[in-house]
Amino acid sequence: MTPIVSNYTLLFDGTFLFLTLTSIILLLLITFFMLYFVVKYNRKRHPLAQQTEGSLILEIIWTVAPTVLVLVMFYYGWVNFSYMRNAPEGALPVKVTGMQWSWQFEYKNGKQSDVLNVPLGKPVELIMTSADVIHSLYIPAFRIKEDAVPGMKTHLWFTASEIGSYDIFCTEYCGVGHSHMLSKVVVMTGEEFEKWYGSAAPQGAVERGLNLLQVKGCLGCHSTDGSSKIGTTYKGIFGRKETVITGGKEREIIADEAYLRKSVLQPAADIVKGYPNIMPTIPVTPQELDDIVAALKSLK
Repeated sequence: MTPIVSNYTLLFDGTFLFLTLTSIILLLLITFFMLYFVVKYNRKRHPLAQQTEGSLILEIIWTVAPTVLVLVMFYYGWVNFSYMRNAPEGALPVKVTGMQWSWQFEYKNGKQSDVLNVPLGKPVELIMTSADVIHSLYIPAFRIKEDAVPGMKTHLWFTASEIGSYDIFCTEYCGVGHSHMLSKVVVMTGEEFEKWYGSAAPQGAVERGLNLLQVKGCLGCHSTDGSSKIGTTYKGIFGRKETVITGGKEREIIADEAYLRKSVLQPAADIVKGYPNIMPTIPVTPQELDDIVAALKSLK
């Protein structure tokens, strides 16, 4: 969708425009004087070299002017950085976890989603981390971007001023599925958001497990309909014979419940032959693991 117009996008756009115009003007000036001096002091016009004395006024100008320009740039950069880092009081906190190759959003009431749902006109604070490697959450429409770093919390905030759906990208190369690490910001009215926020969680282990497969990003690499993706399909996985690589050796196993649990907790232990060893360790609670296994067993 088209970029959102708000105070912070105008602030960021203004700074970007200032830096761009300054760079263009400097480029034109430098290029002009370079060509001018090449022509004026051409060897054909001045076959004999002459001593040229310095100019105190010029030296002061080209020392003071760049210093002032750098300070102005620093000021705008600092203002934007401070504004972007410090969320206003009452902002809606959302925990964001980047993982290969999906985004997981968790709200204060424990609700989880693979899509960032936010209310219109309310500040939203993103508290970000990563489950594996460095990712970078980028929402072009809101002019915001911040890295998600393993073992560290980073922060970002924004206020959506228009209802709609807006793209989320990862802008830090994070592996073979980097280009598929996509999500959405869905901006709702306050009433719609409260209805979604307070909606009941899926009932039953299988329903909860299927929801977790989506939320945890599993379906980015695995299918449930038998189609081929980066990882093996979940369709009919329970009880299926698989040839796996364990410690560098091939062996045949039956995908029983123990194997499914181990594959979630230790994805590099038994690699299905023909697929790359790229699955990260997905953080799950014991209850979530039970639900995921129940869902996998149901996909016949």
